[in-house]
Amino acid sequence: MSLLDDILASKRREIAVLREGRVEEVAQASLRTPLDVVRALARPAGAPLRLVAEVKLRSPSAGALSRAMNPPTRAAAYAEAGATMISVLCDGPFFEGSFDDLSRARARLDAGGFSVPLLAKEFVLDGAQVARAHASGADAVLLIARIVTADELTDLARDCRARGMEPLVEVTDEAELARALAAEARVVGVNARDLDTLTIDKARAARVLAAVPSGVVAVHLSGLGTPEAIGAVAASRSDAALVGEALMRQDDPRELLAAMVRAAAGG
Repeated sequence: MSLLDDILASKRREIAVLREGRVEEVAQASLRTPLDVVRALARPAGAPLRLVAEVKLRSPSAGALSRAMNPPTRAAAYAEAGATMISVLCDGPFFEGSFDDLSRARARLDAGGFSVPLLAKEFVLDGAQVARAHASGADAVLLIARIVTADELTDLARDCRARGMEPLVEVTDEAELARALAAEARVVGVNARDLDTLTIDKARAARVLAAVPSGVVAVHLSGLGTPEAIGAVAASRSDAALVGEALMRQDDPRELLAAMVRAAAGG
C-alpha cells in the first residue's frame, strides 16, 4: 500500500465516528456566514498573487515541523503578515492536526478582527467531514479529485456550497482538472507534489495551471519555499499560491511570509 492508501484507510475509520453526530456543533456553525473565498483569492489583472499560508505540525515528507507557536497563534501571525487565506491541516494520524485546530484558529482570527478565510485541509471522502469542517468554522474545504469518483466529487462540492463554503478542488493533471470543472469548481488547486510518490514536478504543475480556464481561480499548491519562488509564480497565470513547510520550519514565520507577500506584489 502507498502512503495515500494508508491515509485513506485511516479516514474511513474516522468517518464512522464522525457520522455519529456533532449535532450541537453543526447547529452553532449555522449561525456563522462563511467568508467569500472566491472574492478573496481571485486576482484581478495587475494585482498581487494571493498567498495561502498553512498550519501543519508534521508532514510525511518533512517530518516534525515547528511547535514554537500553537495553531491559533500561528494563524494570527499569518494574518498579521499578510496571508490572504489560511489552510489548517485537520488530519491527526499523519499530520498531527485536527478540526479542533481549525475551530481554535477561527476563534483566534475572529477575536483579533482578522477577516481571513480558513481552508479545512483534509482527505475528504464523506459528507460527515464536510459537516465537521463547517461546524469548525471553515470557509473552504479541500476536495482531492484523485481520491473520489467523479460523481462523489460533484456531490461533495454541492454539499460544501449548500453550507456556504467553497470547495477548493485539488488536481494533479488535465484529466483531474476536467473532473473538477465538471463538478463546477470555482477554485482549483494544482498540486506540484504527487500524492503517491511525494515528488515535486513543477513543470507538470505549470502546464496544468496554464490550462485552468479564465474565470476559475487557479491556486499553485506545494513546492514553494522562497520569495524568489513566489515571484516566479506571481508572473504566471496563477491567482494564488499555498506555502506550507517553508513557513512551518520557522519558529516565527512573519518575517519570511512578509517577504513572500512583497515578492507576490512584484517587490
